[in-house]
Amino acid sequence: MDVFRATVVMTFRWILRDRVLHAILAVALLMILLVPALSTFSMRQVQELSITLSLSAISFVLLMVTVLLGASSVWRDIERRYLASVLTLPISRTVFLLGRFCGIACFIALCGVVLGAAAAVIISVSSAQYPSDIPIHWDKIGLALLADIAKYIMLASVGIFFSTVSTSFYFPFFASIGIYLAGSGSQEVYEYVSGQFGKEMGSVSVALFKAVYYLIPNFAAFDLKVPAIYGVPVLPAGLGLTFSYAVLYCAILLCVSSYTFSRRQFP
Repeated sequence: MDVFRATVVMTFRWILRDRVLHAILAVALLMILLVPALSTFSMRQVQELSITLSLSAISFVLLMVTVLLGASSVWRDIERRYLASVLTLPISRTVFLLGRFCGIACFIALCGVVLGAAAAVIISVSSAQYPSDIPIHWDKIGLALLADIAKYIMLASVGIFFSTVSTSFYFPFFASIGIYLAGSGSQEVYEYVSGQFGKEMGSVSVALFKAVYYLIPNFAAFDLKVPAIYGVPVLPAGLGLTFSYAVLYCAILLCVSSYTFSRRQFP
């Protein structure tokens, strides 16, 4: 347990010293600060637009942070010959990989909380200048932010998986982006092929689409922006299933990553 905790802390400190991430977070804060000015373009829905822009900006920044960290988590250790020296210590590869993942997950959560706090201030200022008939549903906004954090923690596990099977930075980076784009639209594709259009396709094609749908992560289930903006009720059962799905998917993918990482040969 002490070794695992040390790995998590070491990973977290390594991330905090990354200057690229500092630049990304600085740009993120700038984007959030621009929300009040941009939201005034819609005089009748300033509050709604400010919530939309704030959540979208946070989601975009978390995507960039997650993809960069997931793609470089193992690659950087191999490139700098750091992994070879670490593995000579009494630490298993599984513990090392889980420590890396938990450190990245903690940083993603911290970024979400900090950016969410900044967005809350901006939303309050915008709504005070142009009051709306719809009250601000802070609980729904918090749920939307929490769902985004869970979504990108899932994506981090995807990036770590690709890092364990790749020897370069580019494959995990672009593969993670591809999985994110596919997972964001997989629900619509599944519903499309399950409807009338699917009857016109071959059974093999429909089965292939459905297999891919169940294989890749369904990121669309974590999009709670509409409830956050308009206060649409969210079913607790559905919310529980969504977060349980995230935990289960991460657990399965990390088990596969641990297996591939334990069998990999390093120079």
